[in-house]
Amino acid sequence: MHIVYVSDGKAGHRSQAAGLYKAMQRQSAEPVTFEEISINDLPMFPLIKAIFQHQPSLCAQAPDYIIGVGSHTQSRVLLLGKVYQQAKTVILMKPNFPFSWFNHVIIPEHDGIAELGNVILSKGALNPIVNEQRHIQNRILIALGGSSKRHQWNTEKVLSAIENIVTLNLQAEIILTTSRRTPAEFLSQLQQQPFAAHLQIFPVEQTPQGWIFEEMQKAEAVWVTEDSVSMIYEALTAGCRVGVIEMNRLKEDRITKSVSQLAQDGIVAYTASISALPEAYAFKESDRVATYLLAK
Repeated sequence: MHIVYVSDGKAGHRSQAAGLYKAMQRQSAEPVTFEEISINDLPMFPLIKAIFQHQPSLCAQAPDYIIGVGSHTQSRVLLLGKVYQQAKTVILMKPNFPFSWFNHVIIPEHDGIAELGNVILSKGALNPIVNEQRHIQNRILIALGGSSKRHQWNTEKVLSAIENIVTLNLQAEIILTTSRRTPAEFLSQLQQQPFAAHLQIFPVEQTPQGWIFEEMQKAEAVWVTEDSVSMIYEALTAGCRVGVIEMNRLKEDRITKSVSQLAQDGIVAYTASISALPEAYAFKESDRVATYLLAK
């Protein structure tokens, strides 16, 4: 089985496609190969021309699935599906085109689309993480985001949240990391606090690729600022107990409401004590979607 991923170069989008590919690879009875093709290498005219050719050579081998994530990939996925008519087209988002033009449309349920026809709803975006069952009791990871179009960073609120986590979990080993959106001056402000002595601090600039996913495999619990929605779902998928650090919301929309819904459903919690967090949730969305696709 050969999977072609039409890429727009965005790491977050590639993570979704990789999550689905790896889940299909785990479940398939036959070998599964993966090929990433940039949209820059798929100009529209050659694609349209290839539809009328009998021996297209756009891919290393004829694909069984063509996957796209991101608005700019959708037309390429459709045209490539016309070139390789035996392939099934899969778009991992709410598409701009009619849903029926794709074989499968995988949409986060917070988008409010009904699961009808070829639509598959997922809890959050897919990701390549699996629970490796390596969690260490009383090991905590704190992952900080920053301001976004939905949230406003509040240093005092975040410092207070971190202090509460430290104070209520003095027996725990606590690792803290930042993101590229975390204000540059925040770590110096944090390190001036008396409770900072209880933290092991790893700025994002000093962490190698994959570091945070490895930390999620070892942490019993992960606290995430609520602006980092994808990281909340990644921590859930890794099998961690998940706490959410409240941020100032600039607006309410389907994304912010999805985090609130996770809390209402008892999957995550706005609390600072590890003992008050919900038990780890069996979160395997990539596997569930892969099972559905392979069954079809």
